Amino acid sequence: MESFEGREPQKKERPIKKTNPQRIEDRKPRVIPQRFLPTIPSLLSTPNIPLIHRDVSWLQFNERVLEQARPSSKNLPVERVKFLAISASNLDEFFMIRMASLMREIAAGKTQSSKLSHLTRIRDVLLENVVKFTARQVEILDLLAAELQKIGIHIVTNLDDDEELKAMGSRLFETAVLPHLKAPTTFSPQSLKELDNLEMAVIFPDGLWYRVPRNLPPVLSAGDGKDSKIYFFFLDHILQTFLARAFRSQGAPAVVRVTRDADVTTDLIEEGTAPTPDVIRGCLNSRDRGAMMRLQYLGNISPELMEACTKELNLAPGQVLPAPTSLCLQGLWSVVDVFSKGKIKKKLRRKVVYPPLKAHTPEIFKHPKTIFERLSQRDYLLHHPYDSFQAFVSWIEAACKDPKVSLVEITAYRFGTLSPIIPVLKKAAKEKCVRLLIELRARFDEGNNLLIAEELSQAGVQVGFGFGKLKLHAKVALVARKENGVERYYTHLSTGNYNAKTAKQYTDLAIFTSNQEIGLDARNFFDAVWKGEIPTGFKKLVLAPTNLHRRLIALIQAEIKAATQGKKARIVAKMNALVDDQVIAHLYRASQFGVQVDLIVRGACSLIPKVEGLSDNIRVISIIDRFLEHSRFYYFQSSREMYLSSADWMPRNFFRRLEIAFPVLDERILSYLEKVVIPTHLKDTEKARELTPQGTWKKTVSKYGRPPVRAQFVFADLAARQYRGTSLE
Repeated sequence: MESFEGREPQKKERPIKKTNPQRIEDRKPRVIPQRFLPTIPSLLSTPNIPLIHRDVSWLQFNERVLEQARPSSKNLPVERVKFLAISASNLDEFFMIRMASLMREIAAGKTQSSKLSHLTRIRDVLLENVVKFTARQVEILDLLAAELQKIGIHIVTNLDDDEELKAMGSRLFETAVLPHLKAPTTFSPQSLKELDNLEMAVIFPDGLWYRVPRNLPPVLSAGDGKDSKIYFFFLDHILQTFLARAFRSQGAPAVVRVTRDADVTTDLIEEGTAPTPDVIRGCLNSRDRGAMMRLQYLGNISPELMEACTKELNLAPGQVLPAPTSLCLQGLWSVVDVFSKGKIKKKLRRKVVYPPLKAHTPEIFKHPKTIFERLSQRDYLLHHPYDSFQAFVSWIEAACKDPKVSLVEITAYRFGTLSPIIPVLKKAAKEKCVRLLIELRARFDEGNNLLIAEELSQAGVQVGFGFGKLKLHAKVALVARKENGVERYYTHLSTGNYNAKTAKQYTDLAIFTSNQEIGLDARNFFDAVWKGEIPTGFKKLVLAPTNLHRRLIALIQAEIKAATQGKKARIVAKMNALVDDQVIAHLYRASQFGVQVDLIVRGACSLIPKVEGLSDNIRVISIIDRFLEHSRFYYFQSSREMYLSSADWMPRNFFRRLEIAFPVLDERILSYLEKVVIPTHLKDTEKARELTPQGTWKKTVSKYGRPPVRAQFVFADLAARQYRGTSLE
């Protein structure tokens, strides 16, 4: 496997351009070419630093997700359905979180006309892009439905002309829907305020309406696939078609769906309110009653009624959106579930979904009695989902059973339901000290985390919480073990959650280490958080909010210094989002000094690469594939320092969360990350998309006769071969 350091010169290596750099803060505002403006409003949201607005960039990310549902993506058909469903649920969350944040800013800026104008322009551009996006969703749904129909999978988008489908839909309505509906009541525009977040209702022209129970699945299936045919119906289509039949005198009904502000803990964080279980429960009770962000509708609503509803809900016209085909696209996950878990013929399943990944478990974790002896000799890397999460579970189990272990500590952000770790911790708490720090404000996991905290507390586990304005986002587990009369520490640090389910769906990197300085740092981290204090004074770990931001800027500056001395200077970083303007400013400056910068950013990216004189030496790619890219790493070539982390390059991660960046100290692991992980990501030609200086994303292509590269498939193959031929062998 070729190291990225060993690229051949000239043709295969992009040229490094050096410009006449000024300090970013000293440069006069640049005139931004007009070609940016139709796509990207507010490039100058930070003075003198060209930036893509983060919400526009996020919508572009969702476009890349939707692109994976197109035939050209080369994904299997039901995998493409999955991406269509993800794009719809992502859009729901966009309105619940990002649009809600923007609308709060607009409300706060009403006294400042210039700020208000700026914010409303952003809102309008975002809403225009949403309308175009939903039209593309419909186009892709039609393509998918036509393709799947050829192999006996019917996603029904039209019930009007097919009597067989009508009969099937009618049976579903009678058996699976109608028994759950309560009697209709009188409707007025004020009635919509009664709807909870993401709740649907059916409105008749003559003034009656049904609230749709939230326990009804958004997509219903008929047939089991055993006869090679299976049908999927959208709930809103079923309601609209068959309620209309039941109430012919009422005329054709419309189906509506509301989206509310769901960021329930924002105020808690801003106020520094203690996130106790009782406080969080109170917040959850208000999630479904947040301010209205969107009204979607399917069918015809009179202009007069629509105007009245818009006014009653205090929505801008652009926040009232017709559904071109269905309000239930997010429910297409049902299709994925049927083919992943249902009793479908293997022959059909092989055509439409990937077989389950057979994750690799390193040999050390198959022998519990010798785990700590082996870990004391060297560090171990796990690359999920290619390496099994069971390795971590085995380590925790071994620690909990080992009589020499006196202490087990772990953080939890998203543990997930039915976690295999929970029963292990409960059992261990009967014999040794087990401490859990859990973040109750993990968005959309608050309720689950409350249940986990209560369950473990009742079992004797000491349970603590994040505090003040800081969300506990670090992923660290610590074991204290008595060896030859001395307490030794074994530490596990990860970029991702201790969640058995998402460990099969997300890519993450994790390290087991017996390095005692790291162990002491981890112990100090836990002790400080238990006291409600911000951790400080670390030797190896880098912490947010104390010094992660400052340390990253110092490392960027070190690369600049190396470049000015004629040394090789390069930065490679991978993250979920890059929106911190100060870090971006320093990356622009590094580019001007000739530092080569490669960024792998899955989601929102405010930095603009390849702008002449500003970011010539910066390349940005994004990879969207079968597994959600979730790992974060930061590599600095001149010092050969590499950190893995739970933190994205966002202000919230730097200043409003407890985060850990941990160094890669084991030469074997560092070599593997340098020579395999980094170049494989950067050479992806199948799923990578590259950001252009115009703020758009283009497909990467194979060059110079090289075969195509799909990074996730490469990593899966390496794990299946037990990393033979690499430094991890």
